[in-house]
Amino acid sequence: MGFQTGEIIEKRDHGILHGIQREIACECWFTCNGRSIPQIIKVMDEEGKLYTIRDIELLTSETKIYSGIQTIEHLCRIHLYGKVCLVKLIYTKESCRWTLIEV
Repeated sequence: MGFQTGEIIEKRDHGILHGIQREIACECWFTCNGRSIPQIIKVMDEEGKLYTIRDIELLTSETKIYSGIQTIEHLCRIHLYGKVCLVKLIYTKESCRWTLIEV
């Protein structure tokens, strides 16, 4: 199965910018207990260059519900654009989409 990435999305809640979100492609392993563990992500920068990230350190995972939509938020440490970054990888169960937010 191929990866596909999307556009950059600015997420606003009551007029407050929470950060720039990027739609990403993510290969994820789901355990028999339903826990998800991201294995590989692909993210595109502003210039259209595609990055493949395999070194993902999963720090925490948390299930959240926003307006009735269930998500899983993974706090991870990755190497992105030549530096170590803390990011949230958010999986939206309803649409089966992944989003990256730099923390």
